[in-house]
Amino acid sequence: MTAFNADLPYDQFVRAQIAGDLLGHESAAATGFFALGPTYVSDGGDPDATAQAQSETLDDRVDTLSRALLGLTVSCARCHDHKFDPIPQLDYYSLAGVFQNTRLAEHPLVPAETVATFQAHQQQIGQLDQKLKALDETLKKEARDPTPDEAADRELWATLLAQLQKTIPPMYPIAHGLAESGSADMAVAIRGNLRKPGPVAPRRFLRILTGAEPALFQQGSGRLDLASALTAESNPLLARVFVNRVWMHHLGRALVRTPSNFGIMGEAPTHPELLDWLASEFQQPTGGGVPWSIKRLHRLIVLSNTWRQSSRSNERGMSLDADNRLLWRANPRRMDVEVWRDTLLAVTGELDSSVGGPSVENLLASPRRTLYGTINRNSDQGISQVFLRLFDFPAARASSEGRAFTTIPQQSLFLMNSPFMAERARQLARRLQAEFPTDAERVPALYARLYSRMPTAEELQIGLAYLAAPSEPMPGDQLSRWEQYAQVLLSANELMFVE
Repeated sequence: MTAFNADLPYDQFVRAQIAGDLLGHESAAATGFFALGPTYVSDGGDPDATAQAQSETLDDRVDTLSRALLGLTVSCARCHDHKFDPIPQLDYYSLAGVFQNTRLAEHPLVPAETVATFQAHQQQIGQLDQKLKALDETLKKEARDPTPDEAADRELWATLLAQLQKTIPPMYPIAHGLAESGSADMAVAIRGNLRKPGPVAPRRFLRILTGAEPALFQQGSGRLDLASALTAESNPLLARVFVNRVWMHHLGRALVRTPSNFGIMGEAPTHPELLDWLASEFQQPTGGGVPWSIKRLHRLIVLSNTWRQSSRSNERGMSLDADNRLLWRANPRRMDVEVWRDTLLAVTGELDSSVGGPSVENLLASPRRTLYGTINRNSDQGISQVFLRLFDFPAARASSEGRAFTTIPQQSLFLMNSPFMAERARQLARRLQAEFPTDAERVPALYARLYSRMPTAEELQIGLAYLAAPSEPMPGDQLSRWEQYAQVLLSANELMFVE
């Protein structure tokens, strides 16, 4: 988030994701891009299981790198040459060899002086504790009482230890990332089995992008060389893949409908010249500007006539291009679950928009933005993740090129029956009843707050008639008539869709 807010150029951002620990202390945490992925462990420790676990971990790193940043399915060349794209198995292991020489590490998120102070304090505690244990063991072994000098030493050590334990500085925050562990090339795994080595694969970039003889990676694991190859002007894919993803998030559909696959089996771009122009403007902006500026790219897209179009349909457009591949109108689209939940809390006046702080385990009981929900990459059974997955949040275990929006009964049941929606309805009704004296004022205010429009005459009539009808007494925590009405409007598609 800090990098995006500061508009760190995208090429520098990518370099930090690959080799931030080698670029300086402030960039080390960026390597969590790989470290937070799955690390497989063998189930028993036998050589075959160990090799399989290592192979799966390496494959996740290569797959994440190639699909996320290059739009290529390099992982398909793990066991044999790629069936569709010109990526030989040797090139797969040229990249895998980089991660073979990389280990997981913990990087402090504080200055070195803070780390040194904490470690010195812990070292003093350890030394005193060791002295006390050694003396006690000696006395026990010799079955005797301490001498006066030993008793004095023991009392002094115990006093100092107690003082140090009371003044322990808090553990500094850390980030999981990568670090160097070697510099050797690895062998091709025959049929993907690391226990059956083939020819050695020199660490280097993909030949499909660099030509027949790319430069060998010479620096340590090769991550710095890899970062340089990825961000080189000669690499045509890094900019195209990124601008395609940004376009997709703003307009709902990407120019290349398969954002993580620009290969033979992916879709051709709907507007190839536009994609090329956006990538060129992103890398080398005309008329000045910072190269690789992400903020400039956002402005370029959202200030365009294409992005500012209405989603209204017309007969001629539907007859010529019903799928809207030519972008003659905006695509109505459902909000991502994070945006939708934040919207619910915003219209009820409950959203906590404070920046930073710890993550939230239970989003259904917190007013914080959904961005701060805890995501567990090894399990999707937490309260927050069960809710998010219900509304198509992607699995956090692997790279995801986009979201598949579903419409299932469980979503409607959540809107009708969940305590979360009931509480939002109570808060919204309470707020409206406090701000406006009559239902005739509250109903239009409710429509304006939720949908940014006034109700039609029919909607106003239906709402007022429902609210004026006598309500039957309801036991327990059942919603009042006004709260029920608020819940219905909170659950409507109009609040969930952007048009």
